[in-house]
Amino acid sequence: MGDVLAGFQTVWEFDADSMLIRFERGIRTPKLLQALGERRIPFEALSGVELAVGKRGTVVLRAVPRPGADPLMDAADGQLKEAYDPYRLVLPAERETLADYYAERIRESLGPHADTAAEAHLVAVPPAPLSFKAYDGKASFDGKAISFRWFWTGASSEKWKVGDQRFRIDELTGVEWRSPESRGSAGTVPKEGSAKAGAAKAGSAKDGTARNGTGKVTPKGGGHGYLRLLRRATEDQPADRPDRDPAAVVFGMGYGLVHQSLPFAAAVLEAIRASSPVPCAEGAPAPNRAATSRRDPADIAERIRHLGELHTAGLLTDDEFSAKKAELLAEL
Repeated sequence: MGDVLAGFQTVWEFDADSMLIRFERGIRTPKLLQALGERRIPFEALSGVELAVGKRGTVVLRAVPRPGADPLMDAADGQLKEAYDPYRLVLPAERETLADYYAERIRESLGPHADTAAEAHLVAVPPAPLSFKAYDGKASFDGKAISFRWFWTGASSEKWKVGDQRFRIDELTGVEWRSPESRGSAGTVPKEGSAKAGAAKAGSAKDGTARNGTGKVTPKGGGHGYLRLLRRATEDQPADRPDRDPAAVVFGMGYGLVHQSLPFAAAVLEAIRASSPVPCAEGAPAPNRAATSRRDPADIAERIRHLGELHTAGLLTDDEFSAKKAELLAEL
């Protein structure tokens, strides 16, 4: 098309087979959109386009992504506020005729499979390396594995017992992201039609599904969200509370904000979907998820001190304390 349609804080630039969505920087632009910067959306990644009357003399043009086409929207699982939606373009009401014209042009450009779920992600996500701070630990992704390093000020005793974690992409089946801006408890049962409910229909339940919610819990530290990694080894087991699960980091107290944690979750989901995992042979040992090595003696001493407190409080047996202390000393 070669045209440009400018709205409030967002600009759509049209090409023959895609459109570039650019987000302006400024105090009125949500941080998530600023973090994304711009996104190239192939028309084959869309299922349609909607035009509706907005608030305060505006009209809203929204491109509708196909399920499975955009890992960011798959990970978000319908939890984004309207202002955070990267597929919305808000225009003055007097430009409704122009908006309707472009809506029709987009419909004419949709791919032949617009009515079906995408078999592969078609929209790019922020590349690794990525990291962000949650309430109880720091999450890092280098493109091949995700690491969780626990904070002694926020992590539960269950997480301290197992130590820092590292998960290879081929160990995972998906991610579960709960928005830190949710007002309810962290971990509500997923709504019908969510990514979890629709994963089998979309053909992505096994590899790279974004699933949301596992039971009503309240995370440690007053958080209202979390990022959980779904593991092949535990996919048939009930999920533990996020604050106790070593495969999850908890949001809260200003940590794990949407613009930091959602692009991270999307990048992990994209890597899982793009990988070709090789299942373990029957009887083979489970993949090693040992704690990542820490070589700082002061850090090791602090961990041993914390283990001693857990032992004194009766949360660790003598054998557990001795075994974990030996593991930490071996890292020196």
